[in-house]
Amino acid sequence: MICESCKDLIVTIVQRGWAETVIKASRSAGAEGATVLMGRGTGIHDNQSFLGIPIEPEKEIILTVIEPEKTDRVLAAIDTAVELHHPGRGIAFVINLSRVAGRVHHTCQNGADGKKDG
Repeated sequence: MICESCKDLIVTIVQRGWAETVIKASRSAGAEGATVLMGRGTGIHDNQSFLGIPIEPEKEIILTVIEPEKTDRVLAAIDTAVELHHPGRGIAFVINLSRVAGRVHHTCQNGADGKKDG
């Protein structure tokens, strides 16, 4: 099934160990699930060392596919739970998905043919 303009992707990048907090906040606000990837940061808050040895800043990247009408609520829940307004806590942003293939949470409201898919 191909769905057009029917979903948003919330991308959240946080310090290692915070993914579960992001997922719990997302689910409490209406998200159905997420995918967690590991990453490495290079921002100004990531340049740390221990006894002169550079520490590789490990990140968790949480991908959450969501219905557009839930996006603001889920993003706000993530922001509150992780306190993204504090420096070095992470970032979250939204990407509109113009096309999605596969079983996207079982239904797409606006399928390629304009009908509800199942």
